[in-house]
Amino acid sequence: MELKELVSMEASPALGPYCHGRKYGNMIITSGQIPLTKDGEYVYEIKAATTLVLNNLLSIVEAGGGCRESVARVDVYINSLDDFAAINEAYAEFFGSHRPTRVCVQVEALPENVPLEASMIAFAEE
Repeated sequence: MELKELVSMEASPALGPYCHGRKYGNMIITSGQIPLTKDGEYVYEIKAATTLVLNNLLSIVEAGGGCRESVARVDVYINSLDDFAAINEAYAEFFGSHRPTRVCVQVEALPENVPLEASMIAFAEE
């Protein structure tokens, strides 16, 4: 099997020496995404930021042949646990009845003082 690089034209550009994601077989692993639009604008309002990050991640998963329902795990890093309820609300709206596994931890700092960063593990539909 070949390790393939994934690129999404909908997600924000990588800010460092990494790619949007990788696909090996039917497994898709994304890099972390912060709430940055593809046009380079940061989003700080927590619900809008969460939705943007999840949409950016989903676009990478889709570039690898996956879909929302194929997302198995989401790792979320947040600046403040005070935002936990709002993140959960946006997360539930985004996924609906699909409930991927999740890790959510508070971290000391994120780039540009954004409120969260997240990544996904998903599977391509074959």
